[in-house]
Amino acid sequence: MKITRIAAQLRTTDLDGSIRFYTEKLGMTLGFRYQDFYAGIEAGDQAFHLKRVDATDPSIADVRGGGHFHLYFETDGVAALAASFEQRGVRLVEGVHETAWQTREFVVEDDQGHTLYFGQAL
Repeated sequence: MKITRIAAQLRTTDLDGSIRFYTEKLGMTLGFRYQDFYAGIEAGDQAFHLKRVDATDPSIADVRGGGHFHLYFETDGVAALAASFEQRGVRLVEGVHETAWQTREFVVEDDQGHTLYFGQAL
């Protein structure tokens, strides 16, 4: 057996709003949409899913309070990416900074409050 892809799933109370956030604000691509409750977002060669639910994702507060993340995107050109997000109205929770583990990172929250890290190896 060969695993070819892993897809994380984020819960959203507003599927249309979340699709707009990831496509219009972050520049990702809508890979698919199934009816009014499920969608796939493509980020380069990677993907994750969005599922519409009735209540706010309970992990949001825990992740925010514990310094964790929901998704980590490895990329290059982190500073330019952060600047492009800000130009599109995305608020950086943490600006571009270097870490003790030899990365340059920044942090945003999506329209639902999920914590997203974008990092680049130094």
